[in-house]
Amino acid sequence: MTFWFDDEAVSQWHCEEHHGGHGRGFEYSYARIVTALMLKGIFGLSFRATEGFINSLFELMDLTLKSPDYSCISKRAKSVPVKYRNPSRGTIAHLAVDATGLKVYGEGEWKTRKYGKEKRRTWRKLHLAVDADTHEVIAAEVSLVNVGDNEVLPTMLNPLRRQIKQVCVDGAYDTKACHSLLQRKGAKPAIPPRANAGFWEEGHPRNEAVTALKNGELS
Repeated sequence: MTFWFDDEAVSQWHCEEHHGGHGRGFEYSYARIVTALMLKGIFGLSFRATEGFINSLFELMDLTLKSPDYSCISKRAKSVPVKYRNPSRGTIAHLAVDATGLKVYGEGEWKTRKYGKEKRRTWRKLHLAVDADTHEVIAAEVSLVNVGDNEVLPTMLNPLRRQIKQVCVDGAYDTKACHSLLQRKGAKPAIPPRANAGFWEEGHPRNEAVTALKNGELS
């Protein structure tokens, strides 16, 4: 594989024009950020790996240039004048979604150790969507403890471009909004109805699971 940088690309690697807004100008031109994003997409690299890959190319070419750092590439990717989207990575057969609590350590934790248990503790919830076959984390969100699991599901699934065949969740996601979301995504919902679940409108697929629950066929 051969990489070729022409003289114009080398001479214009650093940005020489101000963006026209407040603050100092950009160090790297838009074209250089697009170049980095192109290499990232072609080789499926992370932002940090993209920085190292470009720097290794410059070293092999004996060029005194430097790649934009990974945080710069990530931030500038939102403002470059091209539409950049991560390539799809194929169909997800089974997506498992759940949430867990995270205890926030700080002043309150010190007081607890010194004076004993307090009534008010600070928590956050970590929501994860995991490919059950590869164990890859597909999406992750952090929310306040008073946010319902079902409220975060659209935030996690809407940005996904990959086709999902089935989504496995617990009864906390047994809402009409979650069922409608999975129907729009073309995914089969594997959602156990709540213990006191009632029937929805006639013909809704969820009613079969409610019937099985009431007949003792579903636990």
